[in-house]
Amino acid sequence: MLNVQFGDVRTILCLGAHADDIEIGCGGTILKLLAQYPQATVHWVVLSGSAQRSAEARSSAEKFLAGANQSRIITKEFRDSFFPYDGAQIKEFIHDLSREVSPDIVFTHRREDMHQDHRVVSELTWNAFRNHLIFEYEIPKYEGDLGAPNFFVRLEKATCQQKIDAIVESFPSQHDKPWFTVDTFWSLLRIRGLEANSPTQFAEGLYCRKLIA
Repeated sequence: MLNVQFGDVRTILCLGAHADDIEIGCGGTILKLLAQYPQATVHWVVLSGSAQRSAEARSSAEKFLAGANQSRIITKEFRDSFFPYDGAQIKEFIHDLSREVSPDIVFTHRREDMHQDHRVVSELTWNAFRNHLIFEYEIPKYEGDLGAPNFFVRLEKATCQQKIDAIVESFPSQHDKPWFTVDTFWSLLRIRGLEANSPTQFAEGLYCRKLIA
């Protein structure tokens, strides 16, 4: 086991296909990073969403980014579930973003995610940010496509509670979804905590394909 220590983290980029993806996938990690690196600037990008979902995404991002030195929240309106067919426009946007932002850390979707929108975002992230540290996050879903993370961020229970409270408060439009429950969020944090032998019992699992020392 290698206890990774980051250098001076100044810029973080978070990419999500849909409102609530970033929060569910790596919200606890973001909260922990901002507590450790309050000087950081965070670019938070949600690529699809109706007016209601975009408003929810902004409200949620503001909660998670309260500890950031600076933040930039971007919400786009690419068609939900059609990312493979709108790939050219999404690619152009992400490549334009890569010319504006040179992040120390990038958070994006997992390449093997069964959701087509998630996979497209992951592929285009790697295409545009070729010389950056990229962590892929996971989203629990009906398809049962969770994998075996190779990077774990141990989290305090209070941080997990902050994450879950913010998600539940920020996304009322999702409360009728069978997967959108407090138990779902706690269970994955607990399982990854077990795998990470976390002294707090909780962790988020991420996927790091390339780490250069």
